[in-house]
Amino acid sequence: MSQTVFEAIGGEARLRALVDAFYDTMDRALPFAGLRALHPLTLDGSRDKLFWFLCGWSGGPDYFVERFGHPRLRARHLPFAIGIAERDQWLACMTLAAEQVEIAEPLRSRLLASFAQTADWMRNRAEVDAAPP
Repeated sequence: MSQTVFEAIGGEARLRALVDAFYDTMDRALPFAGLRALHPLTLDGSRDKLFWFLCGWSGGPDYFVERFGHPRLRARHLPFAIGIAERDQWLACMTLAAEQVEIAEPLRSRLLASFAQTADWMRNRAEVDAAPP
């Protein structure tokens, strides 16, 4: 029987540490100010929702679905302008968080590849080249 991502990462405590490291990085680092601006002043609800979602997504308890129903990630994020910059900031924060909580290879690469696909799919803002002068 193969191990779930949830088990491989170390369960709820380790997943919570990843989420907290992600939001701590986003909240404190100036390069992520654009991403931070898309979130409420307090990040407690955002932290919980990402943790609940990642638990179920990774093969653990389905906390998010129990509370809110199907994740419908793209639909839930449509009110927020998400372009390439926001996608890249999200991925950079998650990469730093995965390094901080010491998620070992090859699991880290596997997680980040999945996150990259999802983050790109979440984009809902067309990138427009600046008009020539």
